[in-house]
Amino acid sequence: MSERRYVITFGCPDRTGIVARISSFLADAGGWIVEAAYHTDPDTGWFFTRQEVRADSLPYDVDQLRVRFGEVASSLSAESNWRVEDTAVRRRVVILVSKDGHCLYDLLGRVASGELDVDVRAVIGNHETLADITRAHGIPFHHVPFPREDPAARSASVEGGGGRGAGHKAAAFAEVRKLVEEHDPHAIVLARFMQILPPELCAAWAGRAINIHHSFLPSFIGARPYHQAHRRGVKLIGATCHYVTADLDAGPIIEQDVIRVDHGDTVPDLVRKGRDIEKITLARGLRWHLEDRVLVHGNRTVVF
Repeated sequence: MSERRYVITFGCPDRTGIVARISSFLADAGGWIVEAAYHTDPDTGWFFTRQEVRADSLPYDVDQLRVRFGEVASSLSAESNWRVEDTAVRRRVVILVSKDGHCLYDLLGRVASGELDVDVRAVIGNHETLADITRAHGIPFHHVPFPREDPAARSASVEGGGGRGAGHKAAAFAEVRKLVEEHDPHAIVLARFMQILPPELCAAWAGRAINIHHSFLPSFIGARPYHQAHRRGVKLIGATCHYVTADLDAGPIIEQDVIRVDHGDTVPDLVRKGRDIEKITLARGLRWHLEDRVLVHGNRTVVF
């Protein structure tokens, strides 16, 4: 976006006069609204809006806009949720990976071509498989190994409340957290990271950690969803981009897409076809998140 804009997102219990109050506030300041969207959820009675305003049309900077709009938001509802963002601030992203590289290749290609104008600060992997491609794009790669977990160790950990392996995994996650938070990213992208974030990281990165799951959730939650889909004989497979929460694969959904398969497709065929959908779905979801188009309410989203 060449024109600098301020993006206002706002939500509160619905009532009359909300749109008029926000519009009047911006008009009185000379604000030039270039994009506006509204939605009311009849099930929750909640109102949502997203507004883009030309930055050069306002007589003050983004910090002052936050102060002034905060007063408007408080006057509309004590329960209001709102943000004001500046498109001049380049979005910072950290990507977490494992061995599968198709989502990382796609994102790096979009960044290199200028299609996705973000600052990828680092890629962190629990394997070194994707180090070379990352560094070829001039981006630092950090290898943080995670301990292998066998069924016996997992059983002992569950029965005994943790163990040596659990401690090593906690240390690995602590290192990942340190590396990520050095950059204060706007988004932490789990691009087929294949590790379950612990609850404390889910809480710390709430609303910023984005995962791509290789199924059309809520179908086929957890590991090996293509194998699950093949056994079930489905005719459509999909991918889901969602925010990460402590509930496995159950966070607020940002974007989904599907592709048709048939009875002749093997599991490797499903994996191959599914990768195309994963890449597109993740790229869309990440873009919408970074453009402040996703408003979260409970476990649901409004995407403007």
